[in-house]
Amino acid sequence: MKILVTGANGFIAGYLCEELLSHGHDVVGVDNFSKYGRVAKSYDSHPRYRLHVQDAKDVEALKRLAADCDHFVAGAAMIGGISYFHKYAYDLIAENERITASSFDAAIWAHRQGRLKKLTLLSSSMVYECADEFPTPEGAELRSPPPRSTYGFQKLATEYFVKGAHEQYGLPYTIVRPFNCVGTGEGRALGDVEEFSGNVKLAMSHVVPDLVQKVLKGQDPLHILGDGKQVRHYTYGGDLARGIRVCIEHPAALNQDFNVSTASSTTVLELAALLWRKLKPGEPFRFVSDPPYAHDVQLRVPDVSKARRLLGFEALTPLETILDEVIPWVREQVAAGKI
Repeated sequence: MKILVTGANGFIAGYLCEELLSHGHDVVGVDNFSKYGRVAKSYDSHPRYRLHVQDAKDVEALKRLAADCDHFVAGAAMIGGISYFHKYAYDLIAENERITASSFDAAIWAHRQGRLKKLTLLSSSMVYECADEFPTPEGAELRSPPPRSTYGFQKLATEYFVKGAHEQYGLPYTIVRPFNCVGTGEGRALGDVEEFSGNVKLAMSHVVPDLVQKVLKGQDPLHILGDGKQVRHYTYGGDLARGIRVCIEHPAALNQDFNVSTASSTTVLELAALLWRKLKPGEPFRFVSDPPYAHDVQLRVPDVSKARRLLGFEALTPLETILDEVIPWVREQVAAGKI
């Protein structure tokens, strides 16, 4: 299968492109390097990978690429940590709407030409920002109050693009909602927000790399945003990529939506204590709470039974195993002055 992936130089797409190539697919990547600049990827020289350096808002260019592909993964978006929700409140909705409209215009056109079979949308757990059902099943985004953040609201809008494109033009689809992807390869963005937590500048406002780098830089007590009771499901990038690939390939994923996540809940405080034990064994864990961001969701707990039931997919990599991969990578980035 030949698969078009927009945002191919990004964090999640980095894992996804590796996964697709390792399972025999041809991958056509699109990225304009607007977030990080050009980042070397393990698959850059792969014989079945071809990268097009262009803007995902260029609908005519996307049409030409999509018409020659079997599948379209709509992954390009302006995305960052929680601090992005505040600094880029307008851009997150306006720029991402432009990207979304261009992607769907191209996919609808390419599907009508005959080769493109399906679009898989990378949405977000933030569509459940105001959910009050836990664990949160697919469909709760339609029963819950709309997201309060412009980022979450726009991600929900992308799912309405899916609905409209399917109803009016018959575009086949799958919606994937990742939860708290954790892994290696994400650096400081070019539009980085100058935010400090205690005496340490936040790396990406993503909790795992930020906590790791704060401990590595000697912060004691460790500063945590909020009271630490926020519940998250930290999902390994490799598991997430496998889940997306299954959603692409599996016939039962057609015209369906899926939460793609580990089933394991972890509070931010539990994560911080675990990292402390790994990095400062034998030393008492000390922390202080800083004021939280306005859009810091307290409970993000997905129901993952649908993916297990229909696709046979489960994200099983334990958090400790993920951290054993992430910690050395963050240490290298800190030593190189990149974080």
